[in-house]
Amino acid sequence: MKYMKLGSKPSTFQWDGNNIRFVTTELETDIIIKVGDVKFYLHKFPILSKSQRLNRLLSTIDDEDKDEIDITDIPGGPAAFEICAKFCYGMIATLNAYNVVAARCAAEYLEMHETVEKGNLVYKIDVFLNTSVLRSWKDSIIALQTTKALQPWSEELKVVSCCIDSIACKASIDPEEVEWSYTYNRKKLPSENGLDPHWNGVRKQQSVPKDWWVEDLCELDMESYKQVFMAIETKGSASCQVLGESLKAYACRRLPGFTKCTSTNGGDFTKYQALLETIVWLLPREIGSISCSFLFKLLKSALLLSCGENCRKQLIKRIGQQLQDASVSDLIIPAPVGENTLYDLDTIYCILEEFMWEDNSSHRQERKNSSLASASGRSKAAVSKLVVDFLGEAAKDPELPLTKFAELAEMVSGWLAASHDGLYHAIDMFLKGHPSLTKSEKKKVCNLMDCSKLSADASLHAVQNDRLPLRTVVRVLFFEQFRRSSAGRVESGLPSGVVDSFIHQDGGAASRGSSKSAATSNTTEDEWDGPPAPDVGSLKNLSEGSSGSGDTNKDDDNKGSEKAKGVLKAKSMMSKLWSGNTGVGENSGSDTSEGNGSINLHEMKTNHSRNTKNPAFHCRDLD
Repeated sequence: MKYMKLGSKPSTFQWDGNNIRFVTTELETDIIIKVGDVKFYLHKFPILSKSQRLNRLLSTIDDEDKDEIDITDIPGGPAAFEICAKFCYGMIATLNAYNVVAARCAAEYLEMHETVEKGNLVYKIDVFLNTSVLRSWKDSIIALQTTKALQPWSEELKVVSCCIDSIACKASIDPEEVEWSYTYNRKKLPSENGLDPHWNGVRKQQSVPKDWWVEDLCELDMESYKQVFMAIETKGSASCQVLGESLKAYACRRLPGFTKCTSTNGGDFTKYQALLETIVWLLPREIGSISCSFLFKLLKSALLLSCGENCRKQLIKRIGQQLQDASVSDLIIPAPVGENTLYDLDTIYCILEEFMWEDNSSHRQERKNSSLASASGRSKAAVSKLVVDFLGEAAKDPELPLTKFAELAEMVSGWLAASHDGLYHAIDMFLKGHPSLTKSEKKKVCNLMDCSKLSADASLHAVQNDRLPLRTVVRVLFFEQFRRSSAGRVESGLPSGVVDSFIHQDGGAASRGSSKSAATSNTTEDEWDGPPAPDVGSLKNLSEGSSGSGDTNKDDDNKGSEKAKGVLKAKSMMSKLWSGNTGVGENSGSDTSEGNGSINLHEMKTNHSRNTKNPAFHCRDLD
């Protein structure tokens, strides 16, 4: 820290109690200067010879026996006036970054200019400010911090603007030219750790990180930080990513509980609301300058602090522009106080709407640029997977309404071009967490997924899932059989023995269905006799278990039945389905060997093979 000594004589200022200051000399004091609660007993000649204001005030006193002047409104208070008084006496007074602005404002108040005496205090302080304080990085920040308590004097004297310009200029220079100390405690890249490991016995000094100035600015109050930030942004040297990093560091330092998005525990909500709204207002406009995770933290804090609607809308819009970069943990937004649900799905819905609007608004450019269209497709795929994974977590909440779950699932289901495994997992978790759903509600939630887009593992899991309605299981089995009948274009995902066992189970399910049609006529679509479904994470194990059982049998004719052992209970249930009167077929009046209400899957396969382009249409006929 830079400092400057004024005067050369030792200080003879003494305290008498708490509120009296006097100079110990042979001459008796003849003037009293009152500054707040403190009285200074001084001598007229050294004081009046350098202060035009005190001369003018003394001339207005009518009582010659009482030379007392009240200057309670002097900026900087007693401490700043004492520096000015010591200068008048020629005593040693030390100026530094902490007191120089107060001394400058006090000297201006006392009118200690060159017109009164050459080399007066105002001139000397200006020299110190311009040649020392404003040339130092940390001294400029300290001096700017002190200006807030000295308003409006510090503003009118342009000390504030000089400090801001000094800080902004230093933050905008090439990092390789930084030669002063700075604070940098955050995680660094290996190349930013100061010194590289030995290379040919020589240590090489590494470059200064581009965001070297970020942490030091966190010491400023919000208004000062805002002014400095805008000055740095105006100069245009700092990248938008570095500016974003600065805002992130400031938010983490100044907002209590920000890193964990927790409540401020009774703090000054009005203060924190204003601070957060200012940070949001300062966000760089460039997409990608702020990480999506940071934007979500700002949004969660804004919701906790009940910030203004404009602030929340701005954050939702920014998040919607780069939602593909988010993670599931980002989407975990606590529900507002008073709601029974765990998560705020309404806000997620608004973010998805914003993402869809941004995506639709870019279609015109996509037509001109194929790379943009490809990027848009990748963004949709990433967002759909993100939302589906989030639904898998939110579905565990027993208070989550079906309507909100369905709204989010419907918005992204169309973007899941390749696989609906994630959506199936979310639906399964929802059914598991909501066992009291009615048949129609189960049907509605299961209709959100496309059974033709389930993988082999997911299909095998679904066949054994006793939480799914029977019609959903029928769809899964139908599409597996349809794949097998597609002229070898797509190989069946389920082991062949599993599907065949449902169709040709010991001479055909139809023959048994004829004898059991009466017994199964009351079977509901939610009835299931199979074992509880395993988690989707174990799908691969189930599939491998089925395949492994086939490898142990050398007889090729028995491979299908060996692979079907993992779904024996599912087969038992499906025997009821094929033979029972489920209303799927129109054979109730038939006298054929298939029995009433049974399904001739071979006939269905033949009919559907005529229209392989739209298998989903035929699946809907099963309803």
